[in-house]
Amino acid sequence: MPEPTPAERVSIPLLTLITQQSLDEDYRHVAERRASQGGGSTRRRTLGTATVVLAAFGLLVTVAAVQNSQQAGIQTASRASLIANIEERRDDVATLEERLFDLQELNVSLQDNLDDITASSQSALARVERLGVVTGLQAVTGPGVRVTVGDGPNDAVRAADLRALVDGLWNAGAEAIAINGQRLTARSGLANSGAAIRVVGNNRTLSPKYVVEAIGDRGTLQADLMQTSSGLLFRDTAARFGLPVSMDNVERLSLPAAPQRLLRMSYAVAGTAAQHKMHDKQDPRKEDMP
Repeated sequence: MPEPTPAERVSIPLLTLITQQSLDEDYRHVAERRASQGGGSTRRRTLGTATVVLAAFGLLVTVAAVQNSQQAGIQTASRASLIANIEERRDDVATLEERLFDLQELNVSLQDNLDDITASSQSALARVERLGVVTGLQAVTGPGVRVTVGDGPNDAVRAADLRALVDGLWNAGAEAIAINGQRLTARSGLANSGAAIRVVGNNRTLSPKYVVEAIGDRGTLQADLMQTSSGLLFRDTAARFGLPVSMDNVERLSLPAAPQRLLRMSYAVAGTAAQHKMHDKQDPRKEDMP
């Protein structure tokens, strides 16, 4: 058999190349021994040796083929397992991506709900603050007017006098009022308690001088007070009985919160106006006024 060229040797399968080369070497070896020794016995020995060699080589080839087949099966199984693992991981990634998308949508929805709740909370807090100012249950600070009223030389200040002043300030646009540091609300009242004046609901007695502080527009509050019937009544009463009165605009007033127990008072009335009529009937000073 002619010797293959290097190019042909590259293209020949490895197993075939080993087989051909081994057979060629065996044949050449046998031929050389036959030529040198000659004779029938030598020929038989040579044939026997060749047979043994061929049998051994065949066994080697068979073992190599079996090993190659086993390795090919292992490689095929490994490749199939690898592909299965890749597909499984691919499915896991797809599932996680769907879960991530759902969580992102849920996060957006929760953020929208949080924004709505935050806006509602801020609106509620602002409303509570406004109601706290109106109801008197929250301390307030702002500009306004301070009115100081004292007893006259021949007569003392009565609850009806302060009620007229307070009503006039409310009607003139005051946002919050306090007397001697006692915050008044729509449910507060003023009543005579012997010679003293008591703030109904606060359980506090007032002593002269009486300092009435009202938060509001200090540029118009005094003028608007004198445009109300209650304000005019207070002015006329003070002038008639010689009650000293001073009224000043103040840049910054600080009024405390009213006691919260006012909300639980069963005998409190809405506003001081409803109590004015009852107390006015009991006030002997009304009989002296024209």
